[in-house]
Amino acid sequence: MTAVVETQDKPVAATGAPLLSVRDVRTYYGNIIALKGVDVDVHPGEIVTLIGANGAGKSTLMMTIFGSPQARTGSIVFDGMDITRMPPHEIARLRIAQSPEGRRIFSRMTVLENLQMGASLDNMKHFDEDVEKVFTLFPRLKERSAQRGGTLSGGEQQMLAIARALMARPRLLMLDEPSLGLAPLIVKQIFDAIKELNRTEGLTVFLVEQNAFHALKLAHRGYVMVNGVVTMSGAGKELLANPEVRAAYLEGGHH
Repeated sequence: MTAVVETQDKPVAATGAPLLSVRDVRTYYGNIIALKGVDVDVHPGEIVTLIGANGAGKSTLMMTIFGSPQARTGSIVFDGMDITRMPPHEIARLRIAQSPEGRRIFSRMTVLENLQMGASLDNMKHFDEDVEKVFTLFPRLKERSAQRGGTLSGGEQQMLAIARALMARPRLLMLDEPSLGLAPLIVKQIFDAIKELNRTEGLTVFLVEQNAFHALKLAHRGYVMVNGVVTMSGAGKELLANPEVRAAYLEGGHH
């Protein structure tokens, strides 16, 4: 069965097995169940977004995929390999890269040193080439390359967090709330960069985002999460047009 996902340039055929497959995943914090049997698929070359209100469980799913916390039940399969019980450092070696919520850059290190940390998984083999690529994508980082991470603006720190993740040459880039707390112009720059990487390099992206409008415009497909349960899924454009989604996540926001 072939699902076709629309992009602005040409449709991407999501054929064959998903790159990432989450099945019936339940995650707990102590006795509190945060994810209640979640199913999500991400096919190679897709941008897939997960939207929902604050506290819906979106970041928990992202962290569970990355092995901390681990799923209590269910399975997470990446490229045919079961990673449900793997520790985060082994998951990172499979070239799954994460730009976590709150950015978490190394504030005392320079921009360049942060990028070196990202490249260390790849033993710095392609460092010069990849640094040029992320500096082209985010020219502001080039200007700030000798500055400490902690002295950057919020938007620059977010660009650095994404650039650091890209230095690992990921097969799957996971972005947790990249637009949080940023000015609209910076948000546009970041989303444009993600779109460009997907278009030119076929980068597969899984995006958790409260800004439903931007996320659904960017994504080929989307999932809606409410209280630890996926309640809806479909093409990004379909969900943007869906009256329930509009009422819950878009009213009073962008149109």
